[in-house]
Parts: sequence; C-alpha cells; structure tokens
Amino acid sequence: MLHELRVENLLLIERAELELAGGLNVLTGETGAGKTVLAHALDLLLGGRPRGGIVRPGSAEAYVEGVFALPDALRGERGELLPADAEEVVLARRVGADGRTRAYVNGRSAGLADLRRLGEGLLAFYGQHEHRKLTLAAAQLEILDGFCGPTQAARRRACAEAHRELQRLRGELDDLRELACARERELDLLEHELAEIDDAAPQPGELQRLREQRERLRRMDGLRLAATGAAEALAPAGAEEPAGAAALLARAAAVLDALAGVDGELDALAARCRALQIEGEDAAEELRRYGEGLDAQEGALQTLEERLAVLDRLARKHGGTLEEVLDYARQARERRERIVGAAVAFAEVAERVAAAELVFQERSAALHAARARAAPRLAKAVRGQLADLAMPDASFDVEVREREPGPAGRDRVELSIAPNPGVAAAPVREIASGGELSRVMLALTAACDGGGRARAGELPTLIFDEIDAGIGGQTARAVGERLRELAGGRQLLCITHLPQIASLAERHFALVKDTSAEPTVTVVRRLGERDVVAELVRMLGADDDDASARRHARELRRAA
Repeated sequence: MLHELRVENLLLIERAELELAGGLNVLTGETGAGKTVLAHALDLLLGGRPRGGIVRPGSAEAYVEGVFALPDALRGERGELLPADAEEVVLARRVGADGRTRAYVNGRSAGLADLRRLGEGLLAFYGQHEHRKLTLAAAQLEILDGFCGPTQAARRRACAEAHRELQRLRGELDDLRELACARERELDLLEHELAEIDDAAPQPGELQRLREQRERLRRMDGLRLAATGAAEALAPAGAEEPAGAAALLARAAAVLDALAGVDGELDALAARCRALQIEGEDAAEELRRYGEGLDAQEGALQTLEERLAVLDRLARKHGGTLEEVLDYARQARERRERIVGAAVAFAEVAERVAAAELVFQERSAALHAARARAAPRLAKAVRGQLADLAMPDASFDVEVREREPGPAGRDRVELSIAPNPGVAAAPVREIASGGELSRVMLALTAACDGGGRARAGELPTLIFDEIDAGIGGQTARAVGERLRELAGGRQLLCITHLPQIASLAERHFALVKDTSAEPTVTVVRRLGERDVVAELVRMLGADDDDASARRHARELRRAA
C-alpha cells in the first residue's frame, strides 16, 4: 500500500504531499491543473523515463518519493536492497534539469532496474492510454496468461528458455551448413598454407638472427682485413726479425730480467710484460684463425639470403613476424580439424536440434492447453463484468489462434467484442470506441482480480489514470461501482474527471491551479466533506452557488 507520495518541482507542482489510505482514493482537478503530472510522478517511481522539460522552470531538479508498506512478496529482498529491519519501502527519484536522474531505495542509491523490480511487487499502473494496449496482440496474450494463474508464468519461462536453446542450436547448425558448402575450397587453401609453413619450419626469433648474420657476411672483407692487420701488428708472420707488439714485449721483459731479484716491484712488472707477450701471441693466432674461417664462408651469404626471402614472404603474408606466422599455423590446424570433423559435428548438432524442437513443442503445447482451457472462462467472466458496466448486451470472446512460434509459444490471442445486439463481433482493436475500450480494460482487470489469478489480484495498490475517459451518465456510475469493488481489501488510486466516480471515494484530493503565481503553481489539497461537495459541483459544470447542482452533488455522496 502507498502511504505517502511526495512531489517537488515537477512542472506545475512546486511541492505536494499526499497521505493515502486503503480503499478508493481519487484525484480530481480542472484540465491542465496537473493530474497527469502526478501520474508521471508515479511512473518515475516505477523506473519510467522522465519527459523532456518535466523539471519546474527555475528549479535545479525535481524530486519524487513514495512510501509503501512492505508486502510479504518483497520480504525476500531484505539484505539486498532493503535493510534487515525494514517495515516499509521508500522509492525515490531525482531528475535534474539536464535530464540526468538518480534513483534511491530506502535512502540508498539504486539503479532503475531496482526501482522496476520493487515497483512490480508494489503496484500496477493503468495509465491514461493503458487501455489502448488492448489493441496489441502481445498485451492480449499477457492478459490471458495472467488469467491462467501463477503456474502459467513458469510455463512461459520454460517455453522461452526452450525457444532460446532451439534458436541457438539452429544458428550453430546453419554455421556448420555454410562451413560444409565452403569445406573443400577452404580445406585446400589451409593445406597449401600449412605445407608452406611446415616446409619452411620457422623458429621464433630466427628472422632477427638471420638479419644480423647477413649484416656480418656483407662486411666480411672488412672483417678479414681487420683481423689480418691486427694479427700482423701483434706478431708479423714470416719476418726474420719480428717487430710486432709481442716481440717488443719480449724484449722489454728481457731487459728487466737482467736485474731480476733486486727489486720485487720491478720483478712484478717484468712478469706482466712476459704475460702480455704470451697474450699478444695468442691473440695473433686467434685473429689468423678467425680470418681463415671467414674465407671458408664465401658461399654462406647466398644461402642465408634465400632463407631470409622465404621467411620474409611468410611474415608479410601472415602478420609481419614469425611469431604471428606460427600463431596463424596453430589457428589453421584447429580450423582444419574443425572442417574435417564438420560432417560429424553437423550430424550431432542436427540431432540436438531435433531434440530441442521436441522440448519446445512440448512446452508450447502445455502453454496452449492452459490458454485453451482459460479462454472461455475469461470470456464468460468479462461478459459478466461488462453487463455491470452498462454493456448488458455485449458479447465478448477470447480466441486462441496459431501463429509463428516464438518465446511465448505458438499462440496469439484475439479479443473480440460485439458492443450491441445485431452487430457482428469483431476484434477489439477494430470496433471498440475509446469509452468501450476503457470499460473492457476495467472488466478484464476485475475478471482477473475476481479469480485471484492476474497480477492485479496479487498487488496491494492499483493506479488508474483516467481509465474512465469517453464515458458518462449511468455508465460512469457503473464504472465507479466496479472501481470501488476493486478497491475492497486493497488500495486503489484513480485520477478521474467524472463526478459519478469521484463521489464514491473514501479519500478525495483536488489539484487547484494558481495562475497568479509566476510561474503558475498547482496545489494538492485533501478535501473534507464540505469541500468534496464543492468539487463535485465544479465537476458537474455548475457554479458554486448553484443550489440544484449542490443538491445533486449531495445526492451522489449519499448514494455512495
């Protein structure tokens, strides 16, 4: 039950606080006073999208808050969205002038999905044009499924799950079928590319190593001359009296040896000279061997260039590096294995598709059976409700017809009505007027509620925003009586322009527009009995001092 509704800076409403009660609550006011603004405020609490320019001019943001009693169905939300000790649910929404919104649950920041999830368990909203949904096939199917009872929702979930799995498997089968068509051509290409890579047998990092070797081989003459020159400088080959660095070091050591044993420091220096002589001779030998080795590699450059050409071509073809070539080869082998096994996979998936089709058929058949049983009962219940809504001669039928299979099964529902005798029945979407649609919507709600089957029957609060549009006179009174019956044992909030309905309210709120303010402001007031009569006089289209109208208004209240 909605205990309190607070609205701030929402279009004409600067600030309003409504304390609601159980039973029938009504909101009335002149056209343009802001009744639909309150309806939009409730829609915001349910996670609806804010309309453009909804924030009152001159204000930074609008704020809407609803305080609800915590129903048993939502007690499982404790600890997730609601505090453990919560006895009420407070939904709130801020809408900035820039259109950005923030949502709150019991003072904590929340997402719009949280508002929608909680709102679904708190109230049902029948907007100003909600009855127009009766012209939609999906909405008609929802109504019949709601009448079928709570187990129908489980059947629909199971059917939707089976349909999703069937669609997924069919998609997989289509992919395999396409793969089979291109199998031979793609397999030939993969085999050719893998053979090319396997023949080359590239190794990670090989390309860089070969490029470094190529640079060395290209400068082989310079390397040879450098090695030979250095060897000659250290120890000339074939000279009768060597004059290289090693010979000079040997001569220096011999001079120092003449005074060996006299001074230890000098002896150490002599030893170093002898060591350097030996090192120089060894280095000269190594340099000559290095130079001779270069002579043996004269043909290596051509071989290396050919190898580099092969690897460069592979790298350019498959990504730019040998690592990418090897990665492509791995993926190609996997793809080849899949193609080779495509025939087996196709057969396996085809069997799974057949099994999934059987599951979907079984679950859609269960949905259809429940709908077929419920359709005549719903039609009968609605005909009874329409008789009480000043349509005693109307016929009403609920037909379950076959359609293309989908998540909700293989059925579509057609609601047909003949408002008057002698008129052939036709689909509601083609024949019913606005007022008749309103009454059909109310009859459906009452019929489902009477069976305790539909969502409305499970919710503590129902909101009707001008569902009485297009009717008047005795029909209006009949609609009001039906609304009051629906309000028994729950809370019903009705935004109305009809005095016949407003007179039945247990609690009455009026919206009064003050055009002298800048900008215009609307005030929401709860009416006492005297004010209720005055508001009914206004709704009857009479002046406040019209005695006949006041008498009529009092009679409406007494009849309530």
